[in-house]
Amino acid sequence: MLIYKIFRADEWAALQAEGETVGAPIDVADGYIHFSTTETVAETAAKYFTGAAGLFLLAIEAEGLNPLKWEPARKDVLFPHLYRKLRMDDVVWAKPLPLQDGIHQFPDLT
Repeated sequence: MLIYKIFRADEWAALQAEGETVGAPIDVADGYIHFSTTETVAETAAKYFTGAAGLFLLAIEAEGLNPLKWEPARKDVLFPHLYRKLRMDDVVWAKPLPLQDGIHQFPDLT
């Protein structure tokens, strides 16, 4: 199962350059890397990245990703949280997340 991380361009560039990351500022503050699922990623983009251009959507294979914990967040929905650095070799793919009329346009996630 793929899970998703939204990064700003500089965060994605840093991961590529350094090979690993502790995540975005919210991840550092919370002590784990936040991910979304296919069902929640658009809501995450709307809630935390409204109007933000230059974003990238990273897909990560959840199976075998340790220590990954599924914990309740918005509306008690379970979200995947990674309790270690995200490594470049964890990334299955990364794609731009363009804005069109103020709404992020997602690639096919199925």
